[in-house]
Amino acid sequence: MAPSSFPFDRRTLLRGTVAAGAGAVLSPVLLSRTAFAYSWTRTLQQGMTGADVTELQIRVAGWATAAPAHTRVAIDGDFGPGTATAVRLFQSAYGLASDGVVGPATQTQLNALQQSDGSTAHFDFSEFTDRVSGTFDGGKVSAATAKENVRRLMYKLEALRKKLGNVPVTVNSGFRSIAHNAAVGGASDSMHLYGTAADLGVAGVSNKTVYQKAETCGFSGLETYTEDHQHVDSRADLGRAWWWQDGTI
Repeated sequence: MAPSSFPFDRRTLLRGTVAAGAGAVLSPVLLSRTAFAYSWTRTLQQGMTGADVTELQIRVAGWATAAPAHTRVAIDGDFGPGTATAVRLFQSAYGLASDGVVGPATQTQLNALQQSDGSTAHFDFSEFTDRVSGTFDGGKVSAATAKENVRRLMYKLEALRKKLGNVPVTVNSGFRSIAHNAAVGGASDSMHLYGTAADLGVAGVSNKTVYQKAETCGFSGLETYTEDHQHVDSRADLGRAWWWQDGTI
């Protein structure tokens, strides 16, 4: 799970503030970050099923619990009690009526977190691509699957960012190809190979604080906060056992 080295902040690059010649970068530069409205066609509430419930679950997955717990929102299209809890926590965090019903106001807030390319308000796909190829190719799943896994991870990171006080979160390492993962000494079955992991840095916030907030965001893999970065992943989404290296549970 060792982080790959990268000579500058990728978000700085995306903003166009790195001088030409600072180094070749193969990941795409996004020129437009306009909001995108998902087509919610109905008010959602507990007991409902469908593709729109699945999308809802993806977007509130980072609000799985109010206190540290081995709890995650199942992405199964079935609006059960766990989804309802996550919706209420999301609503409360954004100043909405915390009733667990996903009506127009909640749907508007959910849409405010999505950008036109499918990324989220504060994270770009380019921050998560393999640091060598600049793509989602070469991992243990297809590029399309890795990118979708990253999209789902982004929503949990949005929740983590919100819980940390809306402070910027830097992604030091996201998806890795098998070759690049081996080169940086990553575990042979690292969650980075699936697009379900990120190594983070949060300026001015201790890794221990990041870890503790992440314990409420549905992350099922958390590396010790004594490292020089904070690793988070969603390994339980792949059917793996929970692993909190410094957790209390």
